[in-house]
Amino acid sequence: MPDAPPGRVPGEGPGQGLRERSEELAANLAEVRERIAAACSAAGRDPGEVTLVAVTKTFPASDVRLLAGLGLTDVAENRDQEAAPKAAATAGLPLTWHFVGQLQTNKARSVASYADVVQSVDRPRLAAALSTAAVRLGRTLRCMIQVSLDEPGPDRGERGGVAPADVPALADAIAAAEGLTLDGVMAVAPLGGDPRPAFERLAGIAADLRKAHPGADAISAGMSGDLEPAIGCGATHLRIGTALLGGRQAIVR
Repeated sequence: MPDAPPGRVPGEGPGQGLRERSEELAANLAEVRERIAAACSAAGRDPGEVTLVAVTKTFPASDVRLLAGLGLTDVAENRDQEAAPKAAATAGLPLTWHFVGQLQTNKARSVASYADVVQSVDRPRLAAALSTAAVRLGRTLRCMIQVSLDEPGPDRGERGGVAPADVPALADAIAAAEGLTLDGVMAVAPLGGDPRPAFERLAGIAADLRKAHPGADAISAGMSGDLEPAIGCGATHLRIGTALLGGRQAIVR
């Protein structure tokens, strides 16, 4: 994915350079952190318990560098075709890279080469492919189980995730796999309606998981529109895109 020319950001007018973009990102980051602090206060939680993960899909590596300069350390992508070159372009920065999208097993080796955390593990075969890749690369990947909180139906497969009843078996497979560690769970709230009941279900699934795997204490839930209820239900990781970076740009190839 090509980076933005000096002083320009794809999709922006010629008058907006890197300084203006940095100021925009700084203001957005401050607003998101204020929302996190307020939600944590309401829930009786410490903001230090919550990791803000910037989802930078469709935005250039220059934005990643600017966010890193503002102190943000966790970045996420959902497409390997975009993530791999972006991670390579920012390899010198102190970043933790998260992969959060649906992942085919034939992309496991590529993702394992740059991702530190794979949040979207939803089947044993994928766990096995990531394990093989991690061992070959001499890396250890932190993995989260993506849990489907959708009701059964035609859209469930598109959004991905393992059924709640299948979480224990997949957790055991990840925990036993060489080169992988089990971090916890991830989910996306069902479309429409109040996300809180879904996040409460995820919190219960996470609590059951910790009984068998005490170290798997991460809960990745909440995005730009629903971070407050996610925090109220115990989320430890928030995947924030639009509130940080603005509306999605067209994919730059």
